[in-house]
Amino acid sequence: MRAGVTSFAKRLGIWALATGLLAMLALISLELATNYLLDDLAQRARTTLGITIAGLKGALGRYRSIPQLIADNPGIRALLLAPASPRLVRAANLELKRINAAVQASDVYVMNVSGLTLASSNYELKTSFVGQNFSYRPYFQDAVSGGLGRYFALGTTSLKRGYYFASPVRADGRIIGVVAVKVDIDQLEQSWQSKDQVIAVTDEHGIIFMSSRPDLLFNSLRPLSEASRRAIRASRKYNEAELRELDLSPQGSTQSGLALVAVPAGGKPAEYLMQSRPMPAEGWDIQILSRTGAARTQAYIFSSAVLLVLLSTMLAAAFLVLRRQQLLERMRNQSEVQEELERRVKARTTELDETNARLLEEINERKSAEEELRKTQADLVQAGKLAALGQMSAALSHEFNQPLGAAKSYADNAVAFIDRGRIDEARENIDRISMLVGRMGAISRHLRNFARKPNVELTTVPVATIINDALEILDRRIRALNIKVRLDLPPDELWVLGGQVRLQQVLVNLINNAIDAMEAVYEPEVVISAAATGRKICLSVRDRGPGIPEEIAERIFDPFFTTRGVGKGLGLGLSISYNIIRDFGGHLQAHNHEGGGAEFRIMLKSAVNEPQKVQP
Repeated sequence: MRAGVTSFAKRLGIWALATGLLAMLALISLELATNYLLDDLAQRARTTLGITIAGLKGALGRYRSIPQLIADNPGIRALLLAPASPRLVRAANLELKRINAAVQASDVYVMNVSGLTLASSNYELKTSFVGQNFSYRPYFQDAVSGGLGRYFALGTTSLKRGYYFASPVRADGRIIGVVAVKVDIDQLEQSWQSKDQVIAVTDEHGIIFMSSRPDLLFNSLRPLSEASRRAIRASRKYNEAELRELDLSPQGSTQSGLALVAVPAGGKPAEYLMQSRPMPAEGWDIQILSRTGAARTQAYIFSSAVLLVLLSTMLAAAFLVLRRQQLLERMRNQSEVQEELERRVKARTTELDETNARLLEEINERKSAEEELRKTQADLVQAGKLAALGQMSAALSHEFNQPLGAAKSYADNAVAFIDRGRIDEARENIDRISMLVGRMGAISRHLRNFARKPNVELTTVPVATIINDALEILDRRIRALNIKVRLDLPPDELWVLGGQVRLQQVLVNLINNAIDAMEAVYEPEVVISAAATGRKICLSVRDRGPGIPEEIAERIFDPFFTTRGVGKGLGLGLSISYNIIRDFGGHLQAHNHEGGGAEFRIMLKSAVNEPQKVQP
């Protein structure tokens, strides 16, 4: 019991130590990640600050020399020398308006040495500078003293912020007036908009007069002394604008010494990283405040990831220790399990050997059965043809007896005509005998070809010839039953890939079936057609009978299935025909025609147009 308690206390102490170590490592990683991300944020802010200063200098530099150029204008000098001339005033106003439109400044105006505005580009507006005195402005005082005047102020007339450039106008070596150009500050702020950064420009008193956040305008970053307030009032720099002190709460500093401050944002202070850089020529300081929320969030995420990795590592180590104990336990039982497995494998191997032997025996038996089936099928095909021949024998014997009797009669008449010297009439009877013998030979040849076993080799077969041979074989039965045969064949011969004798057998079977289906039809008719469809040839045999009943449509090609009575067929004709067409690479289909009756379609591959040696 004591040993168990000691072991539990030991494990508890190890876990407590590991947990404390994890917490310490998480805090260290949080501190390192925060410092790194804040330094990276400061570096990006410095880059933005440099770009902002360069943009300000470039934008203001465009207007620096414009007042001096205007001061050299003869019309401006003439106005200052004769300020009472309405013509010169009007000409100067128009010229200043044209120049202002060209340089895209806010306003351009001309003052005499007393600060009174004589002409202005905004002379037509209600807020015109004409008649206004700006002698109190520092830029005027610098210019009238002979220097370049430059100054930021809130317009007393327009109430718009602007940066002013001023230059003296000289005549005969003396200063006779001042030209001033006002630059619109709003245009310079448009490119500063950012969700995570605030850009602010402060003057020599620390007052923000340009910013990407309008709510920060006219706020001071430091307390204003009374002397500063008097100077601002004297120059009317911010007119009547209320100057407030911005509440910046210090939040410490970064590892590199940069200040962290809290800036009000919508009523709730947010932490910013603050950096500044001076613009000595203008007497300004450019401030950039970068929001630290995203950096601190990334630091927390990184610290959480480190903690998760460490925790996962510790859990993995614990799992490996537990796993090792389980493996040791398994190793103690592995010997028995392995012996049992070997015994089962040996038994299973014996069973598989026996099963394989049985399978090989079954495969050999199946091969023998398939060979026997093919042989039986071939015999059934031949038997089917012989059965068809047997059915036609009675009609064919009459077909032979009729021309034989006629031939004997023609022969007797020919002898009589010869005896009488009527040679022409005797020759005519002999020609008739020859024609009858030819007809019997043709019938005999068709029956001989139909009865022989076909060659399995495929060749090109003429479609029209096969149809005519099949009709000639069945001619006696067709005429005896008064069957009308209608052929729908194209003018050009069609050739298919197959065997002539076997294809003839298929057509004989299909035509015979069509005749059988029309026993009770008043005007029986068989329609035989052929047409080319792409690379296929379609042969069709259609009757005018009652059609194929729906209940036997799926069984019509099954062996030994027949709808005839007992002794009228073996039920092999359609099954044999189906297999013959399949051997040719085609297919045989049966369906009821929309115009009535059954239709059997044979689809075969189209052969080349030039016939090859026709198979007998």
